[in-house]
Amino acid sequence: MKRDELSPTALAALPIFPLPDCVLLPGGLLPLNVFEPRYREMTRDCLDGGRIMAIARLRPGYEADYHGRPPVHSAIGIGRIVEHEEQKDGRFLIVLGGIARADILEELAPRRSYREVRARLLVDIAVDPVQLEAGRDQLVALCDHLAQRIEGGAALRKLVRDGAPIAAADAVAAALVRDIDERQGLLECRSPHERLERTIALVGALLSKLAPGRN
Repeated sequence: MKRDELSPTALAALPIFPLPDCVLLPGGLLPLNVFEPRYREMTRDCLDGGRIMAIARLRPGYEADYHGRPPVHSAIGIGRIVEHEEQKDGRFLIVLGGIARADILEELAPRRSYREVRARLLVDIAVDPVQLEAGRDQLVALCDHLAQRIEGGAALRKLVRDGAPIAAADAVAAALVRDIDERQGLLECRSPHERLERTIALVGALLSKLAPGRN
């Protein structure tokens, strides 16, 4: 499923899974062990429907009201359940595939044990496609160098070449960026060129750390 295939109905009552220090980026994969009763209910409902849910990063101080409705960042990552397995104890092991970034407009009144929001997709600003192609060429070169130094290099080479330049950059960022604040910043950023440049810089920094002679 692509972001353009998300229905208005899905965005009008979108289930959210609030998590600390977790950001789902488009093109990324997020494995989850779903054990709380409210999120097991949410997973069942999602599997019975369009398999769509969103990951919302909890704001600092959530611990005091974790079992209630603590504040979350307004920018969220929408994902589709691409793999699932129900365990004998009622837990679900699922994998979410990131398909879109969105913004919470309002949280809906409770009607389930889990939280739902009304959301809108974050639309990218217009950029020069020639500029994006040039940036992707630079990112491909960097990823090819990085692929020689890490496990799974072949997958990285394929990832950076799949799809349009910004889709490839988003997927590379989803796979490589570990800093949670950087991931949140990339999720919120509506400039494809800026996201591409930031991903190039991050891959370059990672390459520098892995260079021979560096500890």
